[in-house]
Amino acid sequence: MRIVYRAVFLVVAIVLILFAVSNRETVSIAFWPLPFLADVPLYLLCFLTLSIGALIGLGAASFGRRRDRRELRARRRQIEALQRELAATQSQLKDPQVKDLPPDRMPVRQLRQMPEGAAAQ
Repeated sequence: MRIVYRAVFLVVAIVLILFAVSNRETVSIAFWPLPFLADVPLYLLCFLTLSIGALIGLGAASFGRRRDRRELRARRRQIEALQRELAATQSQLKDPQVKDLPPDRMPVRQLRQMPEGAAAQ
């Protein structure tokens, strides 16, 4: 799989290099409210535009996933609370006082561990 990624990367790099070499002409860019012009190579303008678009897309995607991340954090906190509660309950079951309970009030796990005749009494 790594070979496929490297091959795709190599092809994309070659295409970008060929694009940059083929489009070295300078173009003038005017920023409307500002009173100046900028002369930049065409390939640089295209690469900058692509990069800015990618950053805007990543920001929008991150903004859209924030609800999912918030829900995931809440669920993790709930799972941790339930695990703590389970551990506390299990430690109470290991308490010697629980062993003195009658068979009908004893946890199922301890009933299985009792001898056959003890549960019938």
